[in-house]
Amino acid sequence: MTEENKKTIHSSFWANIFHTPTESDELVHSLHAIPLFKSLTKKDITGLLGIIHNRNYIAGEYIFYQGDPGIGLYLIRDGEVLINRESDKGNKITLAAFHKGDFFGELALIDGEKRSASAIANSDTKLSVIFKPDLDEFIEKYPKKGIKIVQGIAEITAVRLRTLNEDYFNLRTENK
Repeated sequence: MTEENKKTIHSSFWANIFHTPTESDELVHSLHAIPLFKSLTKKDITGLLGIIHNRNYIAGEYIFYQGDPGIGLYLIRDGEVLINRESDKGNKITLAAFHKGDFFGELALIDGEKRSASAIANSDTKLSVIFKPDLDEFIEKYPKKGIKIVQGIAEITAVRLRTLNEDYFNLRTENK
């Protein structure tokens, strides 16, 4: 074995023993925990890293406004995000609060319609974003993985719709 090969083997050995999780490792783990990506392997998710954009927001900063075009899915790596909707009379109502590990904006990956509410960083927040054009290109390149992602979006949408229906039913029965 040459001296160069010994060095390579030695380096590789120690690199693996003392491997500490990187930001990419944490992101892969976070994405794998999202129902949207649960049917993908960690290797598949690692392939998605090339289309993920990291963004930082300060407390009070808008991530997007109600009425903006829906262009992406957001994963909270750190911080808190409030989803607010403004009524026609100008009243702001908080619809949801999301924290580390949560995600929002998934419907934009399907329809790209205008945002029905605003998203605001409630604290200094780190987000990972997958934009629809990037995901569309990924799906075109890897259709089998794309089908799994679209199925994940459908499952999330179904769960949220059932929850919304249940909440609506409960509100209607309370008022009777």
